[in-house]
Amino acid sequence: MTAFLTIIILLFIAVAIWQMVKIFDLAQVSSTTNPGVATDKDNTFNGYMMIGFLIFIYAITIASFWYLGDLPLMSNAASEHGPGLDNLMIISMVIIFIVQTITQFLLHYFAFKYKGEKGKKALFYADNNTLEAIWTIIPVIVLAGLIIYGLFTWSSIMNVDESDDPMIVELYAQQFNWKARYAGEDNVLGLSNVRLIDNDRANILGLDESDPNAQDDIITTELHLVVGRPVLFKMRSQDVLHSAYMPHFRAQMNCVPGMITQFGFTPTITTAEMRQNPDIIEKVANINKIRVENKEAIEDRGQELRYEFDYLLLCNKICGKSHYNMQMKIIVETQEEYDAWIKEQKTFKNSLIN
Repeated sequence: MTAFLTIIILLFIAVAIWQMVKIFDLAQVSSTTNPGVATDKDNTFNGYMMIGFLIFIYAITIASFWYLGDLPLMSNAASEHGPGLDNLMIISMVIIFIVQTITQFLLHYFAFKYKGEKGKKALFYADNNTLEAIWTIIPVIVLAGLIIYGLFTWSSIMNVDESDDPMIVELYAQQFNWKARYAGEDNVLGLSNVRLIDNDRANILGLDESDPNAQDDIITTELHLVVGRPVLFKMRSQDVLHSAYMPHFRAQMNCVPGMITQFGFTPTITTAEMRQNPDIIEKVANINKIRVENKEAIEDRGQELRYEFDYLLLCNKICGKSHYNMQMKIIVETQEEYDAWIKEQKTFKNSLIN
């Protein structure tokens, strides 16, 4: 804290000295010359610099699109609502790009065209109702369209149809891991409360042992979903604010201590199918090339050298020092594969230690 205050004081002293120097320079200006006024040469130089900077902006933009503009995440949405969300993103980015291109051109071009020249007097408009109407009405219409489109997209995502019999799964967040709780054969999650957590009896999520609906619940450290079947997530946090983020499913929802939030979607691509996606194959190959180049560091951390793609549940809130490592593997599979896996899991009743 002392060092911080010292830096702040030194900064204020430097600003004060700078201001005093400016005042001194102004006081020394003679009646015939004023070094603070730009000459025609200065204005011409700055005008050409504005054009040069405009060219630089467009060049770096084109280069970014050329080398980084394939937007791989836009081609691998793995949920039913994903393509609609991607379309909204693409439309927004196209509009922003067009507006940015036009406004940057006008800004730099006008700075060059109307640069200061000796004897030229600037023409000022007190107001122009037509121009003000144009640059007010057009953004209002465009933004209103985007907002309405976004609201319809959000409503279609959040309004999970209970008649579709979605799979009910709880995502339980805690520093720094995830747990998944399946509702069992009754598809109803049992009651829970963090005050009921009892690690000695393996009641790690605080389920109410007297609730019949909790007896067949299944707690896992890996999330399995059925392709084509809707899933409704109920989310809880044990300690701080977390955020359940599943990028390939275009899904994200905060996990808030003391309340239950929810998010639902329908997976459309199995893990095995996504691994055959050309973009994913290329990405995995690049990752494995880097891992081979850093083989010793990978092995020192006790990690597998070869990387294989998996869907992931990540935490998208900075929740503590190990936030970066808070993730859980998601496996999307067929109904038959899911049924075989779920039969191998212990129910809450059978996992309790008496």
